[in-house]
Amino acid sequence: MREHDPEKLKLLYERLRDVCMVEKEVWKEIYMPREVKEGVRLTSAQDRYQVIIDSPEAEAVLEANIPLGAKALEAAIAQYQSAISFEKT
Repeated sequence: MREHDPEKLKLLYERLRDVCMVEKEVWKEIYMPREVKEGVRLTSAQDRYQVIIDSPEAEAVLEANIPLGAKALEAAIAQYQSAISFEKT
């Protein structure tokens, strides 16, 4: 199931940026804490998302911007948002 909620997508793009900066490469799988409407949020309960990049050009630009820092990578992600999607697995 692909994610379409704008608020969740914003968090997923931020998470993608953070994971890529730590791993120093474009990462194709990310984890987000599971949403809990009420009660205690367990940090060990996470949702897994497959990162789908539809364009080889977009992936190359993301890869090239990782060494330039978080701001550059964030700008590249914003530029290629239409080519990046997240599928909950």
